[in-house]
Amino acid sequence: MVRSGIIAKKMGMTTLFLDSGEACAVTILSLEGCCVVMKKSGSLQVGSGKNRVCTKPMRGHFARASIEPKKILREFRVSSEASLEEGTVFSADYFPEGHFVDVTGVTVGRGFAGAMKRWNFKGLRASHGVSVAHRSHGSTGHRKDPAKVFKGKKMAGHLGCEQVTLQNLKVLKFDVERGLILVKGSIPGSDGSWVQVRDAIKKTAKQSIDPLLGVVSAAL
Repeated sequence: MVRSGIIAKKMGMTTLFLDSGEACAVTILSLEGCCVVMKKSGSLQVGSGKNRVCTKPMRGHFARASIEPKKILREFRVSSEASLEEGTVFSADYFPEGHFVDVTGVTVGRGFAGAMKRWNFKGLRASHGVSVAHRSHGSTGHRKDPAKVFKGKKMAGHLGCEQVTLQNLKVLKFDVERGLILVKGSIPGSDGSWVQVRDAIKKTAKQSIDPLLGVVSAAL
């Protein structure tokens, strides 16, 4: 069974003390009124966040489902038994404590970076004839044959702003009233960015869960 994922906003990180006394770093995710905008064949369109500036066609799209305009939309594939109706609002307990999830987000942009920062190169020697080019990546080309630099060569260039998925992150706690989910560890993206959270694909068979768990059907 494939359940729908949700869209959440990364609020930041904090420390959570477990019952055992262990201090654990967690990331706080806010649902921001995440709900189903459109029901399709084999998939669901999910929206989250408030959108104050919306075009007329999009206003009609949201009005058809009788919900407020959303700031961000994403589509998730779902199986027929896990499909939800339009206007269904996701609650913070959609992923119970101890559940494993996969989180997808866009990493922080670092701009143009050298080979040492981008690829963790050690750089050139600090002495013995090396001057000026201590942080360079060294030789990149060849001789007469093949007389070119192969594509994909690790060199200096743009770092960050890439879509990354972290798998098997554990949900440690949730707050239904405030719509918060606490996930163990760090996730991609800066504070205030949007991420997609779905059931861990590598642990789906081991996680037996009600497809409607934590979902409250209501129109915004």
